[in-house]
Amino acid sequence: SLKYDGTHILVGLLEPIEPAIEAFNLVFKRRVVAGSLIGGIAETEELLKLCAEQNISCDIEMLDIHKINEGFERMEKGDVRYRFVIDMA
Repeated sequence: SLKYDGTHILVGLLEPIEPAIEAFNLVFKRRVVAGSLIGGIAETEELLKLCAEQNISCDIEMLDIHKINEGFERMEKGDVRYRFVIDMA
């Protein structure tokens, strides 16, 4: 459980929170819930360094920016195995 005056940060969460958060416990115990889809620059750099040191990689499919519509159509059809990374260069 979150301490009095505590802060809980959610990063990358895309689903409903279980159990649901009760407003009473936030307000009267001065708790804070905040979130972001990504961390900050320092956190991202730290994570990339850790991945390089541990030889951790992710499964992605590079998609040229000129094929963005094709990629979107594939996504709608469910014809995507990995996360798309769009090459903007």
